[in-house]
Amino acid sequence: MLVVSASRRTDIPALYWRWFMTRLAAGYCHWVNPFNTNQVFRVSLLPEDVAAIVFWTRNAGPMLKDITLLEDRGYAFYVQYTLNSYPRELERNSPVQAPAMRALRQLSELIGPERVIWRYDPIIFSSVTSAAYHQRKFAELAADLRGAASSAYISFCDPYGRTRRHFERLNKVSGLEFWFGDPAEHTQLARDLLEIATSEGLKLFSCAEAGLDVEGVRAGSCIDPRLISHLRPDLDFRLKPAPTREACGCVEAADIGAFDSCIFGCEYCYANQSAAAARRRHQRHDPNDSLVWRPPSLCDVDLETSELVRPQRPARIKPREHPSQLQFGTGEEDS
Repeated sequence: MLVVSASRRTDIPALYWRWFMTRLAAGYCHWVNPFNTNQVFRVSLLPEDVAAIVFWTRNAGPMLKDITLLEDRGYAFYVQYTLNSYPRELERNSPVQAPAMRALRQLSELIGPERVIWRYDPIIFSSVTSAAYHQRKFAELAADLRGAASSAYISFCDPYGRTRRHFERLNKVSGLEFWFGDPAEHTQLARDLLEIATSEGLKLFSCAEAGLDVEGVRAGSCIDPRLISHLRPDLDFRLKPAPTREACGCVEAADIGAFDSCIFGCEYCYANQSAAAARRRHQRHDPNDSLVWRPPSLCDVDLETSELVRPQRPARIKPREHPSQLQFGTGEEDS
């Protein structure tokens, strides 16, 4: 049994939802090792093999019509929902704030606010997004989604090589200036955002922020063992820690997405090397393929003959409540 991530690498709910539902009907999908495209893994999507699904999106609109179907088939899931509404210089094609917010609220009405994680990240410091800008924008968004999410995640933009290159190019094109901030700047802004979040009934979590020591801001886990165990109280399932960087609290999951396939054009994105490559891959996407994107080296290859099976951890059914009787933890057990 495994946790499925759909996906850190691309926005499956917004851009590849038809593909995902086709693969769910087939009972499996494939994913390619991004560092060795000769390694193709099969991932079972059968309800009895999936402990939980973690969705990542900026627009849940396409998935709303299938929420009841997912739950009727017995899938446990929650949604990491990015909503930061940066200026278009930073997010050329990202969903517009009003419809994205509307879809978030509709999603919350269907699955409950405990399963909608609002992501205000990454936090970018620039000549158009200062600390004061973030205080205003976070307050605006938090007020608009009050009651639709129970928690918010923040992180500060990391100086990955490709992120630096994107910012340098944007600086040459538009004159925008960027900086990554220092611990004092991060700490002060986190305190300000915590005050806003608390006033709007939100718990504030940090995502992989080593050294951010602000009382009241909890270290979060995007692939969250605590939330998954709440979703699946019927399972005795050991979730192996699988941090992606320092201070990451995530557990192991099979990510079924592909790099360079999101067309939202976020300048800070670590999953895209170039917007042009992402557009090409999106255009060549086949919703009937078992891969969300098939590398040229695998064209005309029968993946069933060369696949590796994704290892699954054993699970034991507990004599406990059915997941439909889920009660989310509150108070001290969540601290």
